[in-house]
Parts: sequence; C-alpha cells; structure tokens
Amino acid sequence: MTLHIHKYGGTSVGTAEKIQNVAKKLVNEKNKTGNELVVVVSAMSGETNRMTDLAKQMQGAPSSKQMDVLLSTGEQVTIALLCMAIEELGHKAVSYTGSQVKIITDDSHSKARIEDIHTDKLKADLDAGNIVVVAGFQGVTESGAITTLGRGGSDTTAVALAAALKADECRIYTDVDGVYTTDPRVEPNARRLDKITFEEMLEMASLGSKILQIRSVEFAGKYNVPLRVLSTFKEGNGTLITYEDEEMEKALISGIAFNRDEAKVTLAGVPDMPGVASAILKPISEANIEIDMIVQNIAEDKTTDFTFTIHRDDYDNTVKILENSCEELGAEKVIGDNKIVKVSIVGVGMRSHAGIASQMFTALADEGINIQMISTSEIKISVVVDEKYLELAVRTLHESFGLSEE
Repeated sequence: MTLHIHKYGGTSVGTAEKIQNVAKKLVNEKNKTGNELVVVVSAMSGETNRMTDLAKQMQGAPSSKQMDVLLSTGEQVTIALLCMAIEELGHKAVSYTGSQVKIITDDSHSKARIEDIHTDKLKADLDAGNIVVVAGFQGVTESGAITTLGRGGSDTTAVALAAALKADECRIYTDVDGVYTTDPRVEPNARRLDKITFEEMLEMASLGSKILQIRSVEFAGKYNVPLRVLSTFKEGNGTLITYEDEEMEKALISGIAFNRDEAKVTLAGVPDMPGVASAILKPISEANIEIDMIVQNIAEDKTTDFTFTIHRDDYDNTVKILENSCEELGAEKVIGDNKIVKVSIVGVGMRSHAGIASQMFTALADEGINIQMISTSEIKISVVVDEKYLELAVRTLHESFGLSEE
C-alpha cells in the first residue's frame, strides 16, 4: 500500500472553508486510491502572530519555554478542526499533537531538533484505515517539556515523519504550484520545474527562495525522502525534489535565486598579517550575526580591504561593532552599503560544463550591471549587485540561460 505524507501550511488552512476544502481533498484521495495518509498541519494563518502579541502584553521578554507552550496550541486547533471536517465527510480520522505522537526533540526551546519519532500509534491508526492528522512545528523532550522547531518547522515535521514511516512520498502543499526557475513576480516567463535535485533545492532555499525551509530539504536528502511541492488551490503534478539523474544533468542551470535582504561592510586599510580575519570576525560572531560572502583584497602597501555581506537587519549593528574595533585593528575606516542584493544561478549541470561563469558575467556586463562581489560553489555562482539592478539581472540571466524554454 502507498503511504503519502501531506503537509498544509497556514495559508492552506487559514479559514474554516479552506480546512473543509483540505478535508475534501484528503477524503477524495483516500476513496479514489486507497493510499494511507498522514497529514501534518500548521497553525491557521495569523494565529502565531496573534499569540505572540498576547504574550508581549503579559511579559516584556517571555521565556522561550513558555512561548513554546503557547505557540504549540495553534496547531492543536487546526488538527481538531481538520479531523472534524474529515469526519463530517464520513471518514475516520484521528488527531495527534507532537507530544502525543512522541516526536522527541532536544531541549533547545523555539528551535528544537528532532531526535526520534515513536511510530507505533501512527502505524496502528493507519492499519485501522484512519486518516492521521499530526500537529506540525512541535515536539516534546524526554522529560516531557513541549518544544517548537522554529521557522518552517511544519515542513521539518512532515519530512521527519516521512522518513520514520518510510513513506513513498512527502507532499508539501503551499500557495504556489511548484518550484519555478525564478520568482514569477520578477520574471513573468519563469517556468515550473518538473524535477529538481535536493542539492539544487538546498542552494535555492539558502539563497532566498522561500518555498521550502532549509532544514526540511536537508532532512529529506539525508533520509532519501522524495519531496513534492504542490498547490493546495490548483491541480497539477507540482515539482519533485529528488536525487539527480542523467536527465537533470543535461540542464546547465535549473534556476535563478535572489535575496533582497543583503548589506555589505568593508574594513579598509587593515594591516595584512596572520590572525587579522579572525580578529575582524570574532566580535561579529559573538553578536550572533551571520556572515555570508567574504572578499579580501591585498594592496602593495601590505594592507588589505576586508569585505563581507550580512543580513540587512544586522547592518547598523555590524558597522557599530567594526567602528569600535577599527583603532585596535589598525584599520583606516569602515565603509558600508545596505543597498545591495545577491543574485545566484544554480544547477548541477555546472559540474560538467565549462564557461558558465563567463556566460553569466558577459550577460550582466552587456546590460551595464556592475558586479561588486562573486562567490562560487560546485553548483552555484552568486554575485552582489546594486539593488536597483535586481529585476534586470534576474530577467537577463533567465533569458541568457534559456530558462523560459520548454
């Protein structure tokens, strides 16, 4: 018998009517195919924000432990309502919170990691013909404390359940009908991909594509769980995320990712000597600021300009930290720019094809787009450009690599 894990996010279950539509979809699949179904749901859209606002009214800085107890109730509402809707349609359903399933996590409240899943109850319910509905985003420690998994945690719950139950496929239902070559709002000719590799999807997710949470893709790749991204509101086959095959390797580039939330900072005129990079980055790291691209240029006078990118929200704090350590490091000045973006091309085909970087740089140069920084990996090339060129850069690269073509 085929086992499918379905996951529905907040927008898919945002109203009573939408929950009833999900129930119809599930009962229709069950009646039509006989598939065993485990359904993971998020809180209804807006609920997490509402509860967070309530918490702030009670306490200035609520503990992450109490926030986990509070926020986990959002999914509990959804599982109960969805089971009611399924039962109203004449089918058996059973609901579980993360604690009831025993999705065992570590004790890192608000960003817990799954360590084990007890599947006996779920298997018994599936054998009894039930549609099983599980609260996403949450788990429980060995000592019984409620935990949440952080942003995109319901995706991670679904993939982890698929791995534990050895499901045939994990289906992530969203408000888009699959993974596109780039954001259709920027490039109207963007094309939905039938397939993409775990590796490519990881790069796309880390580079700004927000369709899937990075941890869920990592989990799926590690345990070889076939992932499919589909639309809750539109019929179609969506996009299958799987291991690469010969057909995938034929495509040079699978997609164009971009991130608007970038800023860069340069510490100019730093003495070029061992340990200087560590001395620059240590206070940044201690402030819990994540660094992305790094470029170091050494001048003839034995000084270096050290440039790196960060999230735009961290820009002011990073500049302040560097200005405070400028004298100690013997640097001349701090230069910053929070009006930049990162644009990346991604594709497993890069491994076996030369000239990709040259084609990318030429296409941008022909449009008068200046590249400020470059970063590469085995299957991606990222460039930093002025934010005013974002849409032009994406459309130019999309056309240059023929991504609109079927």
